[in-house]
Amino acid sequence: MGMADITNKPIVLRRAETSGKIYLSKSTIGIIREGKVKKGNPLPVAEVAGMNAAKQTHLLIPHCHQIPLDMVSVDFQVMDDHIDARCEVSAQARTGVEMEALVGVSIALNTIWDMVKYLEKDENGQYPGTRITDIKVLKKKKG
Repeated sequence: MGMADITNKPIVLRRAETSGKIYLSKSTIGIIREGKVKKGNPLPVAEVAGMNAAKQTHLLIPHCHQIPLDMVSVDFQVMDDHIDARCEVSAQARTGVEMEALVGVSIALNTIWDMVKYLEKDENGQYPGTRITDIKVLKKKKG
């Protein structure tokens, strides 16, 4: 089987925007807002992680083509009980960039979890309220 052959497809502008959420305790959100997370501010670290992940998608998902990305942006909105994340990707390519945007937003959210996990653990070392949800493609555009 192998990868899809896209040799004869035209190179056109491709864009994709994705989103997702990480639910955290209100105390963790407060510590993030106060800038007191031990490992530093998770948002700029998660932004860089998401950008790097989007660029590495072809190494992570076997059937994805290696696409030189023209732009990757990752941004966040801190709410009272969660953080909304968005990732937007664009490229001049023969195939879409929605997987790159999905990987970008997913890794950004996982990076936030990693940086605040010590705050989220309960007395048994579990994460009863922490969850990543609603990862989806908001829109994709071709041409």
